[in-house]
Parts: sequence; structure tokens; C-alpha cells
Amino acid sequence: MAGRARGSARALLAALLAPALVALLVAPARGRGGRGHGDWDAAAALPPLPPREDAARVARFVTHVCDWGALATLSTDQAVRGWAFADVLSLSDGPPGAGSGVPYFYLSPLQQSVGNLQENPHATLTMSLAQTNFCRKQGFDPQSPLCAHIMLSGTVTKVNESEMDFAKQSLFVRHPEMKTWPSSHNWFFAKLNITNIWVLDYFGGPKIVTPEEYYNVTFQ
Repeated sequence: MAGRARGSARALLAALLAPALVALLVAPARGRGGRGHGDWDAAAALPPLPPREDAARVARFVTHVCDWGALATLSTDQAVRGWAFADVLSLSDGPPGAGSGVPYFYLSPLQQSVGNLQENPHATLTMSLAQTNFCRKQGFDPQSPLCAHIMLSGTVTKVNESEMDFAKQSLFVRHPEMKTWPSSHNWFFAKLNITNIWVLDYFGGPKIVTPEEYYNVTFQ
């Protein structure tokens, strides 16, 4: 009798929780997240990829359409001290259609990567069109050079007062959930000061782009 009662209670609990679980799995997350995360816009197609011959323009394009990237730092954790440590970070270089080329982040001292950066601010950021619908529609594997991705190296620093408003607008418009993150985590705005750029968008190895070439790109 007791076993049947426990079984009935479990069945009732499962029935009550099922709709909530389905909603979590099916409904997209707030903001630009959810199933379509990384797609340029729910109501518009991704802008066309610039000509592959123009590596600087391709780099700016990838930076602008990507919502997140993997930031590699040097670990300060004793177990892996000095080893490469990569973490996924949300980012933005500006509101859609108004990119600056500067990757901005919203960081907390509680993050492992931030602890690493406090000791050594050098880092490398990787962003790939694999997070958009471009590679999926073309049938490109994320590791394929045809699925354009870039590597940006430099130093990560807090933004100064003159950039604060732009960094905030850039991140919050593309990641609105950030507005609700707990203030007790002491969030701050930061950016990658780019010193080296590699573009991999075709066979034959990466193309090297200078920061000057990168920032001189203009979009109509």
C-alpha cells in the first residue's frame, strides 16, 4: 500500500511539472537568446558576408554579428597555473548596424577569467559565424575554414567614463538580460584593446590584419 501511494505521488508530481518543463525547453530565452541565439535578427536575414579578399572587412563583419566569443586567458588557478584558460563571454561591438569594432564585455570579479586578467591582462578572443545561421545554411562544419572565424589578441581593460555609455548601450541592447544580473556581483564594463588580428575564412591558413586596417573599415 505504501509503495503504491508513493508511486501515485510521484506520478502526480510528474504530471504537474511536465508543462513547466516543456515550456522551458520550447520557449526561447529573454532577449536574443533561446533557439535562435546568435542569429542576426529574428525578423531579418544575416547581412551578406563581405568579399573574402577583404580580410579586414570580414573581421569587422564577424565581430559585429557575433553575440559571444571564447576568451582565452592565462590561468591563476594553482591546479593549472600558467595554462591557457578559455571561457565563453557575451559581447557586443555596438548596436546592430552601428558596430565600432571594439569588443565590449560585462564582467564580474567573481569570474575566473577576470581573476586571470587582473594578474595578466593579455588575452585572445575567438568569434565564429558558426553561432549564426550562415554556416548552418551553407552546410559548413564549425571547424571548416569556410565557416569564417577570427582571433583577436590584445589586453582587456575597464572602459573609461568617455566610453561607458556606449559600452552599456551596446551590450544591453543585444543582451537585455544583463540588466537584471545581481548588482552584488559588482559588474563592470570592459573592452579588448586589439593588437593582433587573424582571419580564417578560406583554405591556406589565416590572413593577418593590422588594427589600423581593421578600424579603417567603414560600412554603408
